[in-house]
Amino acid sequence: MKHTGWRKPTPGLGIAEQLAQAGEQLAVPKTRAFVAVKRVGAYIGLKAGDMMLLDTLGAFTQAQDWEEGQRPIVWASNAYLMEQTGFSLSALKRHARRLAEIGVISFQDSPNGKRWGRRDADGRIIEAYGFDLSPLSARVEEFEELHADLQAERELCQRLKRQITVARRMIRARIEAAVSNALRGPWAQFTGLFEELLDRLPRRHEASEQLVRLLTWFKELQERVEAAYLKATEAVQPVENTPATKAQVFEKTQKMNPREVISDPHILITTQLNPVTCNRSETEQAAGVVPNAPPEEQVDRELEEWVAETRKKRGAALDLPTVMQACPEFASWARNMGGYLKDWGDLHRVAGQLRPMIGVSEHAWNLAQVRLGPQIATAALVLTFDKHCAGEVASPGGYLRGIVQKAGAGELHLERSFYGRLSGQAA
Repeated sequence: MKHTGWRKPTPGLGIAEQLAQAGEQLAVPKTRAFVAVKRVGAYIGLKAGDMMLLDTLGAFTQAQDWEEGQRPIVWASNAYLMEQTGFSLSALKRHARRLAEIGVISFQDSPNGKRWGRRDADGRIIEAYGFDLSPLSARVEEFEELHADLQAERELCQRLKRQITVARRMIRARIEAAVSNALRGPWAQFTGLFEELLDRLPRRHEASEQLVRLLTWFKELQERVEAAYLKATEAVQPVENTPATKAQVFEKTQKMNPREVISDPHILITTQLNPVTCNRSETEQAAGVVPNAPPEEQVDRELEEWVAETRKKRGAALDLPTVMQACPEFASWARNMGGYLKDWGDLHRVAGQLRPMIGVSEHAWNLAQVRLGPQIATAALVLTFDKHCAGEVASPGGYLRGIVQKAGAGELHLERSFYGRLSGQAA
């Protein structure tokens, strides 16, 4: 790293300069670079303010700056950047420093520490000093691979949580049935073990390794409960203790609907949010039951059929678990910003904090809240944020305004977008 004598060098800044040199040898479109970093920003330690500054710097660059042999260097003044971001000078310096230490920008310093630059007649940078965004080009493949790994981990966690839910329901159903029928067995002991496992369920994001261990424990307990239940059932009817009758008894218990005795929420997302308007009886009736299907396949089938059925309902109300499940990019940033989100008020607060990160103006946000109401406006901003991070929306402000216009014309069916994304994840 070049040491000009006025900026204290650190290992992080040195690595950033090496990345900038590597990025200069690559041709990476700006859109690809920014989509890649936004998808993993929360994971690599970037804050919403960091991303807001990075977006502001990116808007200063031109397409030819990202070609091979060029460096996208931004020499905007502090006054300009403070005006665009609303940061104080100390906050601006803090966010810029973190971007450099994490390795997404580099400082290209002039001998006197001033930022300046000039372009030729074709608009190419001839000489410039300031914020160098070349590290993004060097790391784009790294970020894309990291995003793919995070997606795979997220999908694995979702599958594990569905299997845990199946085991939980079956255990609870067997214990409840045994107690209500006064069957002999260690049901109090099983209930204690079951409650201990329930206490270990994740309230926030957990790695798949922890979920695998939890699933193993739930399945082991399920096997013990099933065996005790079958033994107790046989003891009640000793005269009919034939192989055929055993099969009938087991089939009868298998057909029992464990959902009828469930009061705690289905594990679908890591934030464990409570739905605001969730008609459980309608969603249960909408899901077709296949008696002979294995429990895991049954739940997957129910989820897919529930999604398909709910998409047909134009006025279906959105609940928090659906919103967060359908928008994993936003959910990742929301957990990083706000931790446990218990209701729509928490989600509204975090969405407002993340709004500047994607360049949605305060005016557009206020207008959406007035026209749509706080809850629908929050859901619209979440959807806009997630689509922008996924590279599906280039102009978040314009997309949000389009949602408001559709609502005014009576053509807004926001739930279709959420259930469509959820259905795509389940496919």
